[in-house]
Amino acid sequence: MNRSRIILVVSIAVTFVLTAAAFHAGTPGTSRVGSVTPTGHMLEPRSGHAATLLPDGKVLVVGGMRRNQDFYKSAELYDPETGKFQPSGEMSERRVSPVAVLLRSGKVLIAGGWIGHGCTNSAEMYDPATGKFAAIGSKMTAVRGDARGTLLPDGDVLITGGSDHDAPGGIASAEIFHASTMTFERVDPMHFARVAHTATLLRDGRVLIVGGRGDKVNAIAEIYDPKTHRFSDTGLLNTPRYKHTAGLLPDGRVLIAGGSDERDWHGNLNSAEIYDPKNGNFTAASPLNDARFKLPEEAVQLTSGRLLVAGGSKEVEVFDSASGKFLVGSGQISDAWHFMSETRLKDGSVLLAGGYPNNDQATAETWIYRP
Repeated sequence: MNRSRIILVVSIAVTFVLTAAAFHAGTPGTSRVGSVTPTGHMLEPRSGHAATLLPDGKVLVVGGMRRNQDFYKSAELYDPETGKFQPSGEMSERRVSPVAVLLRSGKVLIAGGWIGHGCTNSAEMYDPATGKFAAIGSKMTAVRGDARGTLLPDGDVLITGGSDHDAPGGIASAEIFHASTMTFERVDPMHFARVAHTATLLRDGRVLIVGGRGDKVNAIAEIYDPKTHRFSDTGLLNTPRYKHTAGLLPDGRVLIAGGSDERDWHGNLNSAEIYDPKNGNFTAASPLNDARFKLPEEAVQLTSGRLLVAGGSKEVEVFDSASGKFLVGSGQISDAWHFMSETRLKDGSVLLAGGYPNNDQATAETWIYRP
């Protein structure tokens, strides 16, 4: 073989390798969009629990249930340094789907939740310094299960909707928890009853309320303005949904993804859309790779600005706003866990914990997603 032919063959081979590598790097499911691996087990199997990142980098996991009507008072702490969980006090009540919000003080507000056949309006505070819970003398202005709590720029907490009974529909009432006085104050209600909705803090300090279920699954979004303490309608979803997820994008828009319609298990959605606060409109986005519902209410924003969506499927997906597409991470969780938690850690990785599959038994398994 002469020299020119050898050079041609080598050139073709190099081109093939580079092309294959480029194709592989752009294929969903590669390490380019991160990977998920198993880590330690929680002390108890949990779904419908709350998980909150504390100032010291540990994660507080509270409440939830082992199975229907088998609810927890207990709490535990995840230590990312050891990858292990340890017990950390008990709440005054057994709670599933409570509000859990880290306050500026470093303490965690725990409010409401399902306590059995019904919901509660009680609230308590977790103090990381003591590892204990203390009941708050003031109670919420309404009983609420699966409500949404949003920390406002002034340090108070907006609490919206939820359910006050075991039927599917939600309530429209809303209130403010004043952190300085440890009291709750009713504000004007939302325009629509909602449970399993999302509440996303916008860059300007307002809160976007999307989806949820009242008499039916809602397509009309609302904005809460802390200056007026009132809600106003804003935009119409392309697809009514609840039990979905939402996340703030780097440019200030909001991604809405997944969820379900009134058919629940038979109405899972893979559609996604983006809300633009500049014009108050929703526009369709590229769909998820898997239809999924019963998701963490907040899609975690990674250090790259991408949004992680986990739960309701074995796959984890990352929304890349640059390409406008969902990419699949490598590795899988062990089942399509529903009502799991998703907590970004200080090193940028994400703790995925618990949930239940298409039966009544929760898991204690946890995973770490690394971008």
